[in-house]
Amino acid sequence: MGRDLKTVGVVGLGTMGAGIAEVFARNGLTVVGVERDEQAVERGRGHIQHSTDRAVKRGKLSVEDQQALFDRVTFATELEALAECDLVVEAVIERLELKREIFSALDKIVRPDAILATNTSSLSVTEISVATERPRRVVGLHFFNPAPVQEFVEVIRTVVTEPDVVDDVQALARRLDKVPVVAADRAGFIANALLFGYLNHAVSMVESHYATREDVDAAMRLGCGYPMGPLALLDLIGLDTAYEILDTMYKQGRNRLHAPAPILKQMVTAGLLGRKTGRGFYTYEAPDSPVVVDDDLTPRSGIDDQAVRPIRQVGVVGSGTMAVGIIEVCAKAGYDVLYVARGTEKVDRVRAALERSLEKGVQRGKLSSEERDDALTRIIGTAKLDDLAGADLVIEAVVEELSVKQALFETFDEICKPGAILATTTSSLPVIDLAMATKRPSDVVGLHFFNPAPVMKLVEVVSTVSTAPEVADTVAALAVAAGKHPVRCGDRAGFIVNALLFPYLNDAVRMLEAHYAGVDDIDAAMKLGCRLPMGPFELLDVVGLDVSLAIQRTLYLEFREPGFAPAPLLEHLVTAGYLGRKTSRGFRDYTN
Repeated sequence: MGRDLKTVGVVGLGTMGAGIAEVFARNGLTVVGVERDEQAVERGRGHIQHSTDRAVKRGKLSVEDQQALFDRVTFATELEALAECDLVVEAVIERLELKREIFSALDKIVRPDAILATNTSSLSVTEISVATERPRRVVGLHFFNPAPVQEFVEVIRTVVTEPDVVDDVQALARRLDKVPVVAADRAGFIANALLFGYLNHAVSMVESHYATREDVDAAMRLGCGYPMGPLALLDLIGLDTAYEILDTMYKQGRNRLHAPAPILKQMVTAGLLGRKTGRGFYTYEAPDSPVVVDDDLTPRSGIDDQAVRPIRQVGVVGSGTMAVGIIEVCAKAGYDVLYVARGTEKVDRVRAALERSLEKGVQRGKLSSEERDDALTRIIGTAKLDDLAGADLVIEAVVEELSVKQALFETFDEICKPGAILATTTSSLPVIDLAMATKRPSDVVGLHFFNPAPVMKLVEVVSTVSTAPEVADTVAALAVAAGKHPVRCGDRAGFIVNALLFPYLNDAVRMLEAHYAGVDDIDAAMKLGCRLPMGPFELLDVVGLDVSLAIQRTLYLEFREPGFAPAPLLEHLVTAGYLGRKTSRGFRDYTN
C-alpha cells in the first residue's frame, strides 16, 4: 500500500509555485505556502486569487469552492511552517545554489519520512538531492505552466531515489487528475529536452534574418497546428528561463543544438525577457500582458502591389494529390487553370478527383453548387506541355526527384512566354538547381503548399539568390487571393517548417534509441506538456519513416550539423521496411 500524502508544502509562490499550491488545494489537500517575506506572500496569494477568480467567472469553480480552497491554504514566511508536511515541493527560480540551500534547510526541518521534491525544469535533481542527508527521498516533480490547466507532470527519479517515493508521487499526481510520466535525471527531462532544441533553432532563424519572427511563428502554427509559434512561446516562458534551460542542457550534453543562440543572452542582458517585462521577441502593451503591439520590427506591408505581375491563367503540372489540391485552390480563387498530366487516362483521373473533392465541399456546406460549377468551368486538362505557352504562372508538382524536375524546368523555359513565372512545390530540393536549368532564373520561385492543399492555410514562398522581388510578391499575392497565409524565406533545405520540425522528430528518435523513455511516454509528454496536436512518433508514422529519413538526410547534407545526422534507429526501421501507417508498422503496429 502506498502512502497517503495529505499535507503538502510549496516553497516559492511565483506564478508556477502559486499554481502548484492551487492544484493541491483544489484537490482537497492541506497546503502550506512559504515565501521569503510578507510582500512576496501577498503576491503569491494574489496569483491564486486571480487564477481562481477567473475560474469562477468561467463557471469552472463555485464561489463556495473557491473559499474552501483558500481555507485549505496557510501562508508563511518561515520554512519551519513546513515541519509536519508529508511532501514539500520547491518552486523557486532556476538557480542551483539557491535550491540546494533550501533543500539543506528543509532537511533539518521536515520529518524523516517526508518527501522532498523540486519543480526544476532543467537542473540536476541529483545535485539538488545531495544537499540533504536523505537523497533517497528526493524526487523531481515537474509541473507545466499553467499548473492548474496543464495535465502533464514529469516525475524525475535519480539513481538513488527509493521506488516507493516515485510510486507515492505518481499516485499523488493521478489524484490531482494529472498524467505522470517517470523519467531519469537528465537535463531537460523529456519535454524540455525536445522542445528547447526546436525553440533555439527558431531563434537562430530569426537572428540570421532567414525569416521574420512573424513568418516563423505563423509557419509552425499553420503548417504544424502548434498552439503557439516558437518566438511567442519563448516570450511566454521568459527568455531568461529559456537561456538557463538551454545553457544547462548544453553544459551537460555538449550538443551544439542546445548552445543558446547568442541573441538570447544579449536580450536577457538588456532586460528583454518576454511578456513579463513587456518586451521580448515581440512588444506587449504592458508587462505581463498577452496583447502584442506594433514595434520597429513589425512588417508594414509584405507585398508591393505596384510590382505584382498580372496572373490570369495558372498552369499546374502533375497528377498526384498535391497537384489536384493546387488546381482546386487556384480555380476556387477565380483563376483559369490548365493542368497537364501524362496521358489522357491521368487527365481524366485528375478531373474525376477534382469533381469528387468539389462535390464534398458542397455536401459539407463549404461551397455552393454555383461555386462548384464555376470552379469546374475554369479548369481544363491536357496531356501536352506545349499548351502551357499562354500561362502566366506555371506550378510544378511532380515527384521529388531533382533530375525529373530539372528536365521539366528546361522544357518550361522553351515553352513558356517571356515574363511567365515558374514555380516549384518542392519541399526539400534546392530551388536554385531548378532555376539554373532555365535561362530565366529570376522568374523561378518556390511555392510550397502543404497537404492537403485545399485545407492547409500555409504556403512557403521561397526566393533564391536570383529570384526577382516582384516574382515573390506575385506568388504571395496569389496565395493571399486563394485564402492562404504566405510566409517568406530563403532557398535553404527544409525552408521554415521542415527545418524546424524534422530535427525535433529526429531528437525524439534518439531519445527512444537511448532507452531514456518509451514511445507512449514521449508522445504523451509533447501532446500534454506542450499541447502539440500529435506526439513525435505518432507524426512520424503518419508522415512515413522513409519520407522523414529522406528529409533528415537532406538537412544533414545542407547544414553539416552533427545533431542533424539521422538517428540510426530511424535508418534501421526504414531498411526493415517499417515505414509507418502505410506499411502497418512503424514505431507502432497498426491494423488495416
